[in-house]
Amino acid sequence: MKKLLSLFIVICSVSFTASAQDPMGPPPVGQPQMKQTPDIFIPVSTRNTDLVFRVNGRDGRLYQAYFGPKLVNSDNLKQMRDAGHLAYATFGTDNLFEPAIRATHNDGNPSLDLKYVSHHFETIGTNVILNRILLKDPEYPFEVTLNIKTFADEDVIEQWVEIKHNEKKPLTIFNYASSMLHFDAGRYWLTQFHGDWAEEMKIQESELTAGIKILDSKLGTRAHMYQTPVFLLSLNGRSDENSGEVLAGTLGWSGNFRFLFEVDEKGSLRVISGINPFASEYTIEPGRVFKTPSMILTYSTSGRGQASRNLHRWAIKYGVLDGTGTRLTLLNNWEATGFNFDEKKLSEILDETKKMGLDLFLLDDGWFANKYPRNNDRAGLGDWQENKAKLPDGLGYLVREADKKGVKFGIWIEPEMVNPKSELYENHPDWILKLPNRPEHYFRNQLVLDLSNPKVQEFVFNVVDEMLTKNPGIAFIKWDCNRMMTNTYSVYLKDKQSHIYIDYVNSLYNVLDRLRKKYPALPIMLCSGGGGRVDYGALRYFTEFWASDNTDALERIYIQWGYSYFFPAISVCNHITSWGRQSLKFRTDVAMMGKMGYDIRVNEMTENELKFSQNAIANYKRLSDVIWQGDLYRLASPYEENRAVLMYVNSTKTKAVLFGYTLNARYGETFNRVRLQGLDPGRTYKIQEINTATEGRRGMGMSESGRSYTGDYLMKVGLSVGSASPLTSTVYEISE
Repeated sequence: MKKLLSLFIVICSVSFTASAQDPMGPPPVGQPQMKQTPDIFIPVSTRNTDLVFRVNGRDGRLYQAYFGPKLVNSDNLKQMRDAGHLAYATFGTDNLFEPAIRATHNDGNPSLDLKYVSHHFETIGTNVILNRILLKDPEYPFEVTLNIKTFADEDVIEQWVEIKHNEKKPLTIFNYASSMLHFDAGRYWLTQFHGDWAEEMKIQESELTAGIKILDSKLGTRAHMYQTPVFLLSLNGRSDENSGEVLAGTLGWSGNFRFLFEVDEKGSLRVISGINPFASEYTIEPGRVFKTPSMILTYSTSGRGQASRNLHRWAIKYGVLDGTGTRLTLLNNWEATGFNFDEKKLSEILDETKKMGLDLFLLDDGWFANKYPRNNDRAGLGDWQENKAKLPDGLGYLVREADKKGVKFGIWIEPEMVNPKSELYENHPDWILKLPNRPEHYFRNQLVLDLSNPKVQEFVFNVVDEMLTKNPGIAFIKWDCNRMMTNTYSVYLKDKQSHIYIDYVNSLYNVLDRLRKKYPALPIMLCSGGGGRVDYGALRYFTEFWASDNTDALERIYIQWGYSYFFPAISVCNHITSWGRQSLKFRTDVAMMGKMGYDIRVNEMTENELKFSQNAIANYKRLSDVIWQGDLYRLASPYEENRAVLMYVNSTKTKAVLFGYTLNARYGETFNRVRLQGLDPGRTYKIQEINTATEGRRGMGMSESGRSYTGDYLMKVGLSVGSASPLTSTVYEISE
């Protein structure tokens, strides 16, 4: 391999200008014979995966020669007669299937033909390598650079594309995928994650057949309301937690996305991922670079569980802001007060925050606007001054009160949105996305600000910056975004309306870039009407995300289960609330499997409920590093049984936390023992139940508490986890 790599470095600057004939067949009659150049192989590797590109010496094009388990000797690929599949297929020449890229040149020519020019790699760290492959059109000054970044230890590949031209005038691109991958398997199964408000991340699996299957969004903001930009692709057979070939993919983009799966007449599959090009043709100025968002991928031959652990390890180190750090436990006032509060009421909730043993009080919606007070969701949005009737002494008073009581203070904002009943709407109607000559269309009584406009970007930045400058003690922000784009028209963009979906997201990132440079460590929760904006494009700037407005603990098991395939526990906010009819213990145990918080009326708790919650919070803080940074093993799926069981294991295998939930229990139903995973078979572990109920509802696993077993026994025989009573739960602390 080292010799092969050295050869690649030597020849990385070789240029090709061969004809566009069939890569393996003879040239057409009447065309001169072209001198064949030796093929070039470009391996891109992680610890357990190889992605190999091949430059065909006959036509100079780049092909994907292989993607799959790591090869012992990739030299054998040289013996393959078939060059493979076009690595980044174009439109307008001889490609018969969906293209990765489509453009129209200045002279009206709607075709592209990309040829290999060069490649090089850059070592970014001991674990990270960036590979860059340059392709150019031989007839036009148009180039595409494929970027493939590998994270060896995590077995993750990140792909994006940079598009540039030097034609005399601007040109238009119509398709611009971040990634194109090919597979030649016997059969394919696609698992998608879809839903709506309060029912996010529902799992659905189907077999891919001949033709095209598309998962996409056209909603602009809150883009993931119906489809989440993630997928699992099983090859040759259905995968499960511990077996099967599976590709897990997610796009780092907070706007419209598209995943296209095309099975051709020979049974080959191409997967094209990136920004949704629908209504989004984009004009590129000469010399400017159009950069696509990153597609994050991991491949596993050991099932979905390993794919999840790969993504979690990558996300903790590279994908989520401060993923290796800590998080604040908080109490939100929304369920306790709604819009109806004043300084006295909030001061009492600050006392309750301290009494519970929580770190932070979060003031939710309703604290702002004066001419049109924010007393409901029909007014005030966009006017970010403190409401004098509710907060006569301003946010500063609450920050100081929180400090006196020994807790931190956080605040809710929604700076991208505006109510028609607001001063902002009256003063700056040109800052708002809305169609001329059409009635305004409202969702949650609000409209979207036009972030493509630099003045609006400055306004949004200043909303946050001025609040933090005036009140430097603010320790947390919840950033909401409660509506999608409809009736969309930008006064600022004028004749470039198709740019809005892309420019909006890039402008949002520009604002967040500025904020993070000034406030690099401030914890910010990403929220979008629940889980409407959940992606690794945004999580570069946010420490966590609000998974769903649905906090019913039974529903949350399914929602959080879905998110667990792609996002680590430290990033998923789960709150204990009064939703649902489950016991406080059950609600607490469900929330504890991620980043736990509270939105509950503490003053209505019984003495036993308060004591239980205080103990649970102390347990959570003691074990949170295992949950946040540990390896996740999903042991019993709620989609397959009337229970759900999962566990987290720390890196040294000395500590684990197991969560078990009985969802329903039919008469006479018994549950099999659950075999644990991720432990050291040679060590002995003590099982101790925590969060034991004191408010009248017992857990479901007391029989195992206090016992000790070897890791070998626990992984081969297992534990009894389940109950004859529905909606019961247990949490086991497992210690060497």
